[in-house]
Amino acid sequence: MTTGASGEQQPGGGVAALARDGALAGQWQLDPEQSTVEFRVPHFWHMITVRGWFDRLAGEGSVAADGTVTGRITVDAASLNTKNKQRDKHLRSADFFHAEQHPQAVLTVSRAALTPAGQLAGEGTLAAAGTEEPIQFTADILDASPDTVSLRAEITVDRSRFGMTWSPMRIASMQATGSVTARFTRSATNGAAPADPDPAG
Repeated sequence: MTTGASGEQQPGGGVAALARDGALAGQWQLDPEQSTVEFRVPHFWHMITVRGWFDRLAGEGSVAADGTVTGRITVDAASLNTKNKQRDKHLRSADFFHAEQHPQAVLTVSRAALTPAGQLAGEGTLAAAGTEEPIQFTADILDASPDTVSLRAEITVDRSRFGMTWSPMRIASMQATGSVTARFTRSATNGAAPADPDPAG
């Protein structure tokens, strides 16, 4: 499973300098108010696209002295929203996220590093509906400073690998794309991990 970045021009030189100088090293927290996790799936034999997002998310990151990155973004599966209550209920069911049994979907970054083009290339896993699959991604760096970093990446997966096979008459595509815009701020307490998304909202 791989991702595609947007291809927009990035502030790669500035980020590379910060990483090289060790200015980004340390612990980082996801800012959920300035971050989004969205998804889209072609439906009705690719005639329309179903779009949605998750209302509750949390995350953390760590940058080593050499600039390599690890991290995690967690979403509350029950907080998915497509602005259609009946469809949302179905997406939370055992046909898809099975949110009652598997309340969280987790993107784990095991390693990421800057490319010569100033993007962030990495690998890790995506866990959803009780299944974990390996992923690779390339993220655009939207902005960066010693105290804040914003990233954007898209992840395209085969949802059948997660047991999400519902598609009578092949009405819905098996290819699903997640779009993540993540803003991280430097942790006030070094090494502290964030709380998981509150299912109660």
